[in-house]
Amino acid sequence: ILYKRWWIIAVAVLLTAGSAFVFSKLQNPRYTSTAEVIIEPARADWGLAQSAKMLLRTYMTVIDSDKKAQEVIDALQLSVKPGELRSRAHFAAEDDRMVIKIEIEDYDGDQANDIARTWAQLLVDWRDAQNQRQRKEDRVYAYLRDNPRYAQTWPKTRIVTAAGGVFGLAIAG
Repeated sequence: ILYKRWWIIAVAVLLTAGSAFVFSKLQNPRYTSTAEVIIEPARADWGLAQSAKMLLRTYMTVIDSDKKAQEVIDALQLSVKPGELRSRAHFAAEDDRMVIKIEIEDYDGDQANDIARTWAQLLVDWRDAQNQRQRKEDRVYAYLRDNPRYAQTWPKTRIVTAAGGVFGLAIAG
């Protein structure tokens, strides 16, 4: 049967893989930009380091607010509401690395970078303001690790095309 009908399988695989390829090319690309803010205690003291680790989630909560989202919107003159901007932002505290990650999803990669950088800078500025009320040896510093970089997260043309080919193989089989 395979010897006689091989062309049906080939046509099905080519047709579904080709359709998947065209589908993925018609999609609007989405990008994710990531900024990492390093949290560093002023001195190498175990107690201060443990306190800073425990406070990472608090720092993340402070920065993930409508108020801070509005500050980002105002700084970059975006035409979105704070809730919409926050829905495209993801925050994570990594206490093993003492890092707060800020991920921004957007249809424009450069704009995603700008949003991530601005939001990270708000965290750094907030931390600097908090430090002004503390003794120098008790301060916890925050700084941007690197400039954010974006990567395309959708569509993954190769994966979609391969999945279309496997689907065509399943249909023909």
